[in-house]
Amino acid sequence: AMSFMLYIHYEDLSKHVKLFYILNLIMLAAVIFFGNSALGATRWISIGPFRFQPSEFSKIIIIICFAAFLAQRNERLNRFRDLIPCFVYIGLPMLLILKQPDLGTSLVFMAIMFGMLFAAGARPLLLTGLITGGLSLASLWIWSHFWFKAHGSFNLWIPLKPYQLERLIIFINPWKDWHGDGYHVIQSQIAVGQGGFLGRGLFQGSQTHGNFLPIQETDFIFSVVGEELGFVGAVILLMLFFIIIYRCVYIGVNAKDNFGYLMSVGVASMITFHVLVNVGMTIGIMPVTGLPLPIFSYGGSSMITNLMALGLILNINMRRQKILF
Repeated sequence: AMSFMLYIHYEDLSKHVKLFYILNLIMLAAVIFFGNSALGATRWISIGPFRFQPSEFSKIIIIICFAAFLAQRNERLNRFRDLIPCFVYIGLPMLLILKQPDLGTSLVFMAIMFGMLFAAGARPLLLTGLITGGLSLASLWIWSHFWFKAHGSFNLWIPLKPYQLERLIIFINPWKDWHGDGYHVIQSQIAVGQGGFLGRGLFQGSQTHGNFLPIQETDFIFSVVGEELGFVGAVILLMLFFIIIYRCVYIGVNAKDNFGYLMSVGVASMITFHVLVNVGMTIGIMPVTGLPLPIFSYGGSSMITNLMALGLILNINMRRQKILF
C-alpha cells in the first residue's frame, strides 16, 4: 500500500478526484445496503474470503479529493458562506458513514476538514467559533434529549444509537455502570495505573493477559502499552507519533505546490485526531468512540489506510523538486 502511493506521481491524483469522490460515495452507500454487521454496526463489505472497511479507505480518498477541491478554489475563505461548499463536500460522505453508524470516523472527517481549511487560509477565529458553537449545540442537544426522556415529555430525535449516547456520557462517571458501558473505561484505567513508571514488563500485564481488558488489540492497545511499558514507554510512543506528525507538516510546508501541502496537513490532522481521541478514551478523559491507534491497533483496513497515508507523504517529499539526470 505504501509502495503503491509512493511511486504514483501525486500530481496525477488531482486529475481524477471527481472519479475518486463519486466512487467513494458509491462504496460508502454500498455498505448500508450490502454490508456485514457486527457489534451493532454495519461497516464492512465481504468479497469472497476478504472483508474490508470502506470508511477507513474513505479517509485517504477524502484527503486527496478535498485537497484538490481547496487548491482549485479561487475564492477566499474569510466568511461563513465561503465555507458552505466545503461543508457540503465533506458532509455527503460523512453522513453516509454516520448512517452505518460510525461516529468516530465521522469525527475524523471533521478534524481533517478543519485542519485543511486552516491550512487553506480560513480565518482561525471563524473556525474556532464554528467548532465551539458546534460542540455547544451538540452538548445542548444531547442534554435536552435525556432531560425530555427523564421527564416523559417527548422523545427528542437524535442521530445516534442508544449505545453511542451511553458511550458519550459514561466516561464522565464510568462507575455509574461499572459492569456495563463503563466496564471498558474502568479496566483501561486500571491497566494504565498498574503500569506505573516503568511498567510490569513485556507480556506481563495482568489486565491484558488476564483478559480483563476488552478489545485490547484495537481500541485499547494504548492501555496495553501503559501497563506493560509504563509511563516511560507511553511517552516514547507519543514522542514517535509527534515526530511523524511534525514530519508530515514539515514536508507539507516544503511541498512544491498547494495540493501537496494540503494533503500533508490532511494526513497530519487525521493522525493527530486518532492519537488524541484513542489515548484520551484510554485514560478516561474522552468518550469511547472506537477510533484505533494508527499503525499500532490491529486491523487490516486501518493499517493499509495508514500506510497509504505515509506513502503519500513520502511521495510529496520525494517530489519537492524535479529529478534531473
